Amino acid sequence: MAKKTNAARPGTMKKVLGYIGKYRLLLPVSILLAIISVCLTLYVPTLVGEAIDLIAHVGEPEFDSIDRIVGVLIEAGVLIGITALAQWLMSTINNKISFGVVRDIRNDAFTKLEELPLSYVDRKAHGDIVSRVINDADQFAEGLLLGFTQLFTGVLTIIGTLAFMIYMNWVIAAVVFILTPLSLFIARFIAKRTYSMFRERSECEGAATAYINEMIGNEKVVKAFSQEQKVLERFGKINGKLNRVSLKAIFFSSITNPSTRFVNSVVYAAVALSGALMAIPSINPGSAVALITVGELACLLSYANQYTKPFNEISGVLAEFQNSLACASRVFELIEEKSEIPDGENAVSLSEVSGNVRMDDVSFSYTPDKPLIENLCLEVKPGMRVAIVGPTGSGKTTLINLLMRFYDVDEGQISVEGHNIRDIKRRSLRESYGMVLQDTWLRAGTVKENIAMAKPDATDEEIIAAAKSAHAHSFIKRLKNGYDTVLGEGGEGLSQGQKQLLCITRIMLSDPPMLILDEATSSIDTRTEIRIQRAFFEMMKDRTSFIVAHRLSTVMNADVILVMREGKIVESGNHSELIAKGGFYYELYNSQFAR
Repeated sequence: MAKKTNAARPGTMKKVLGYIGKYRLLLPVSILLAIISVCLTLYVPTLVGEAIDLIAHVGEPEFDSIDRIVGVLIEAGVLIGITALAQWLMSTINNKISFGVVRDIRNDAFTKLEELPLSYVDRKAHGDIVSRVINDADQFAEGLLLGFTQLFTGVLTIIGTLAFMIYMNWVIAAVVFILTPLSLFIARFIAKRTYSMFRERSECEGAATAYINEMIGNEKVVKAFSQEQKVLERFGKINGKLNRVSLKAIFFSSITNPSTRFVNSVVYAAVALSGALMAIPSINPGSAVALITVGELACLLSYANQYTKPFNEISGVLAEFQNSLACASRVFELIEEKSEIPDGENAVSLSEVSGNVRMDDVSFSYTPDKPLIENLCLEVKPGMRVAIVGPTGSGKTTLINLLMRFYDVDEGQISVEGHNIRDIKRRSLRESYGMVLQDTWLRAGTVKENIAMAKPDATDEEIIAAAKSAHAHSFIKRLKNGYDTVLGEGGEGLSQGQKQLLCITRIMLSDPPMLILDEATSSIDTRTEIRIQRAFFEMMKDRTSFIVAHRLSTVMNADVILVMREGKIVESGNHSELIAKGGFYYELYNSQFAR
């Protein structure tokens, strides 16, 4: 597994560079500021060394020498100020590039979520998806920022420092250069092994986020069945694994810095020793004076520090960058997932929908080894109310998913108004249905905004009329600010039945040519359900309607009742006909109404 992720690393880096390319105008400015900063930083030690030599040669008070010393120190101070300004501007630009890149990646990831087929969202843990878009992108941003901030200046500092040292004393420069590969070897050795570790850590973080997300959403069930201890034990295992892989990854990455610091100390000691020997005349045969001055030695020691310091930073950046690339690869995996099959070039938009729906030998399964719907045939005429009943797992909701083209059939075809739905634009197909699901969804916003999602340009009068038809007006008026009451995410503060009423109001407002009601009144009390059923009855006049229900009392007035069992329609007819047959529907009916 590690080999596979390591092999994928160059591809990840290429994709990252593709995103950085959007900021190509800022990159040269950042590099120029880095060059200015490094050059000035390297020039300052020569001024300090000059000042030291001037001080060393001052015996009696010599005002000219003192003036020169003060002048050199002022020049050094000004250059340090300019260096600080250049570094600040460079950091600002690097921040803009780094967080701009991450913003673009996160936008692409979220856009991809809207393009993915529902099958991907259904089979993936939602917490893991959230972790990729948020946590992994954030960690990638940190690594990228370190790369921009320290990698550019570090490399330039190494090259520039070595050039200055060669100019001043090539012998000492050669000593430094010979010892340099030790630091590079250590950094490369560790970085090569940490990528797969950080990748595994990101996956464990995704698993932990997914489990926490699952438990928060189902805490009532956990407490109702006294499963707190088992939940804690399960999370303990996930958290324990995350702890182990995190410690392993951090341990290997953390030994980079002390290892390179040891090498740096060796380099510094070598420079100090060789420089000290050259600074003592008696040790240099044939020379009455030292080969280097004390000021030059101080300057070279400063350069040795500046030369070795970037190796610490770069080695740290490389270790962090492995984590960054591991996180980036998980985000790119999401971005590169296969999108929903796009609408064909010749896909049509439905203009006048009367409600002709036909299924011819439709077969479908979520997994190849578990067939669900096989050779299903169905013909629905305009205005028909079609009820779909059957035990749990019989394929009722799956049939709705196929009608809406949330999933594509494996075999056969579904037609609307004589067009294969594969040849119809998805937007046009789905706008032809008004759909109320058992699961409600309300976004953060006012009651009015939530209702108007079905028809953004609706007037207040239309919204109120729809609410009255859905029997939601009375409870809305009792809210603190009526239709302007702000709801929390998911309709926080409302009962499940009230949320369902608002979802039904949306459909009343959109006034679609066809209806799909998937357990639409399951969360509503019996009295309200009776009133809503009457409203639906009025709404379903002259509209093709598909009604999925467990409670058979809600479908007794349907024109046709399809009884599904194990993915097949085993019976069809109206209520009276099916009761008279004494078949499976008769058994279902008696199981609900038998005394």
